[in-house]
Amino acid sequence: MDGDRPRETIPTNLRLLMVLEEVARAGVPVTPTDVNAALDLPKPTIHRLFATLEAEGFLERDLDGRSYSPGPRTRTLAGGILSSLQIRTARLAILRRLSREIGETCNIALPGDDAMIYIERVETEWPLRIQMPAGTKVPFHCTASGKMYLSTLSPAHLDRYLEAADLSAETKNTITERAQLRDEIAMVRSQGYALDREEFMIDMVALAVPVLGPQGRLLATLSFHAPTQRFDIEKALEFIGTLNAASVELSSLLGADAIGDA
Repeated sequence: MDGDRPRETIPTNLRLLMVLEEVARAGVPVTPTDVNAALDLPKPTIHRLFATLEAEGFLERDLDGRSYSPGPRTRTLAGGILSSLQIRTARLAILRRLSREIGETCNIALPGDDAMIYIERVETEWPLRIQMPAGTKVPFHCTASGKMYLSTLSPAHLDRYLEAADLSAETKNTITERAQLRDEIAMVRSQGYALDREEFMIDMVALAVPVLGPQGRLLATLSFHAPTQRFDIEKALEFIGTLNAASVELSSLLGADAIGDA
């Protein structure tokens, strides 16, 4: 919010946008009271704004029934901004260079309601490759990008995910025990990267790192995957520095240009 403008003079036609801005700034589920600490609107007004945004799909109520997170229309809007032509051109240049350096397919993914969604990918030139086009959804619990995202959740929200999630076995290596997955997520949080050890597809390994936004929160994930005929986990880890360097570039590009300084 513009600090030079008195709170009580927020124009009516800006109020919904400013509520969304405060929800995005928080980065965790928030209540109308939390948001109104910044906006200082009449109590009936802030509750009416939240009700409107929820009804239209821009906000969704959290599991506690009191707090709210960005809804599907807000996430679609964010994805559209990230896919704007100028940003996409620069983003693809980074991905293409990364794919050449690693020699494998590289991806950018965003978290959705119940899965990671590939928004961009550059395919390897090898004839043997695993094709999952942009728009493909992959599970949280058995992919490198999904586990990277889970590692950024607060303990309370990770608990809720683990309680409700269907940890179905995609392969014989999929982690399906909740306690074991919790330990895996703790390891990902500690080391700053996530691995897929043939957990989503047999004969495929993957490595993912976070792409951080202006406030250090996960904005997206950057990953590559490769068939085990060419890569094993040890070889994948040789490229962690390369992946992190590209992630920093994407963070600057996506965070500063696409989102704006929060």
